[in-house]
Amino acid sequence: MKIALAQTNPIVGDLCGNCDKIVTMARTARSRGADLVIFPELSIEGYPPQDLLENNTFVADAQKARRQVALRLPKCIGIIIGGIAVNRAIPGKPLFNAAFLYEGEREVCCVHKTLLPTYDVFDERRYFEPGKARQVIEWKGARLALHICEDLWFDYMRGLYGVNPLEDLGLQDPTLFINICASPFTIGKRLEREALASAASRKYHVPYAMVNQVGANTELVFDGSSFGCAANGTVTHRAAAFEEALTFWNPFASSVRAEDEYPSIALLHDALVLGIRDYVQKSGIFSKALIGLSGGIDSAVTCCLAVKALGPTNVVGLTMPSAISSEASVRDSATLARNLGITFHEIPIASIVSSFSDALATMFAGRSEDVTEENLQARSRGTLLMALSNKFGYLLLATGNKSEMAVGYATLYGDMNGGLAVLGDVLKTQVYDLARHINERCAPHAPIPDYTISRAPSAELRPDQTDQDSLPLYPLLDGILKRYVEQRQSVEEIAAVLGADDGVVRDIVNRVDRNEYKRKQAPPILRVTTKAFGHGRRIPIVRR
Repeated sequence: MKIALAQTNPIVGDLCGNCDKIVTMARTARSRGADLVIFPELSIEGYPPQDLLENNTFVADAQKARRQVALRLPKCIGIIIGGIAVNRAIPGKPLFNAAFLYEGEREVCCVHKTLLPTYDVFDERRYFEPGKARQVIEWKGARLALHICEDLWFDYMRGLYGVNPLEDLGLQDPTLFINICASPFTIGKRLEREALASAASRKYHVPYAMVNQVGANTELVFDGSSFGCAANGTVTHRAAAFEEALTFWNPFASSVRAEDEYPSIALLHDALVLGIRDYVQKSGIFSKALIGLSGGIDSAVTCCLAVKALGPTNVVGLTMPSAISSEASVRDSATLARNLGITFHEIPIASIVSSFSDALATMFAGRSEDVTEENLQARSRGTLLMALSNKFGYLLLATGNKSEMAVGYATLYGDMNGGLAVLGDVLKTQVYDLARHINERCAPHAPIPDYTISRAPSAELRPDQTDQDSLPLYPLLDGILKRYVEQRQSVEEIAAVLGADDGVVRDIVNRVDRNEYKRKQAPPILRVTTKAFGHGRRIPIVRR
């Protein structure tokens, strides 16, 4: 059996465009001799459709699109498509998350997703009724154990669910497991998917095919990385990461191990690039990306990622030196822009900051200067950047990293301005790793100046300021944040694991808690870890 893995990049809600893509890929697969072509979860609607599923017109249009696409599918080939199905039973949620097997225009069967993730960024119980039946499909002499995404993750979720769909299917003597999914990227997620599928193949001595959505939809990035496992659990086929692809695999032909993918820092780089590219192209409302260049590491990395995503002609850099900006900051910003070949502008803000200070002088009389005056600089820059965004239709990319966002080391209506936060789920130490990776990748023409990487990090909001005036060294800070935000460890656990002072850990944890109100006002953050600030982390602002 020759199987085509159709790793598509859908646009949420673009029913016509998504269906055209399905038909084109299915016809190509048929012309190249495939017996079966498999598309991802909700490949008609795009994942996640969220509250579009509460719009009756959208649901009706999606059903109509699926019926119409069936009429256009090639004959004499099996085609598995993900889409929504209407639940006619009462009581129950109105929809199922479903997988359809077609042969030409004939619907052979419809399978409903059993396990509905409702945690972190997932909220499927809000819309879908869980499937009740789990039956192997008899098709052309094969016994297909078709299931959807989370139905594979029973063992990994450690008792969250009361039924194991894979076990129910595995006991029915299948000849091929098929999983269609829309599994978002996080660092290490590909290996987890492959490990679960490999374990299932070994346990039941059955090959396993997984087809995953690729592309970015708002803050979620999907890596694709579709793959096939032989019956002995060996990953024998792997589609490219972060690229739309149609690849072919014979599950019964070979047990030769597929080549491993590139390192995690390269995956992180490519995930962020795809996140920027799809945000701009799929939204269709921005002409170019705009970045405030400070001469620091965060804006430099963000700018490099934007250039990789959109090309240098579609990126604009703006440096805005204040009275206390160092000469090196302006120089490195200009050097970066020149190295990347982007449009570059400079607008000094000393007079703007002075005008704000003069206007506030009477009301501030008798009070010493503090962070308020420092933030006037950041907010002056934020105003200028938003003005350019409005005037020219540029997408302003916020450059703050996860470490800063966590502890409130960012200015509302200043450096937090923007339509998309590229590094908001990337810790500061990882930003440095990305910078080195970018320079190595571009060698011998490294775009990021050496001094940008080697200098002490600073917001440059007061003379001779460095981040470590008020924060621990970033390796320690990031270690605390990773364990508190992503792993939900206690102060005592963190202090013990890191050998850190209990008071330092408690101070950082308190800062994270205090600054929830800032993060609620941040732009969408590209999610690359298991717990990003945003939709998947819901902490009350007002609380004790």
